[in-house]
Amino acid sequence: MSIILFDGECNLCNRSVNFTIARDPKERFQFATLQSETGQQILSDVGLPADLTTVVLYDGGQAYVRSSAALRVCRRLRFPWPLLSIFLIVPPFLRDIVYRFVSKRRYSWFGKSDVCRVPTADDKKRFV
Repeated sequence: MSIILFDGECNLCNRSVNFTIARDPKERFQFATLQSETGQQILSDVGLPADLTTVVLYDGGQAYVRSSAALRVCRRLRFPWPLLSIFLIVPPFLRDIVYRFVSKRRYSWFGKSDVCRVPTADDKKRFV
């Protein structure tokens, strides 16, 4: 089971979830907000801080964060997105420079929502 944890208050993160759902026809991913009970339990289980505000991919009992999570998700989407996984050969500290640049500005660029994403009826089964 692969679960993507995302910041439910971040508009960019919510758009990323929509993007992933649209390109994941095999429904390989489930989703939970970092703020949810499920999200908090996973963070605790893998030893990550409860106040984390970055994307987390929980896959096979292991957690990946920031660019490692995003690129591993891309690897399992439909073509052409798996091509981006080539960047996994770049050391994470270099990849995460770009990730952190966008992350620090995401609220000012994309806004912040007081309401977590509400899944559609079709997508509801993918949210844990």
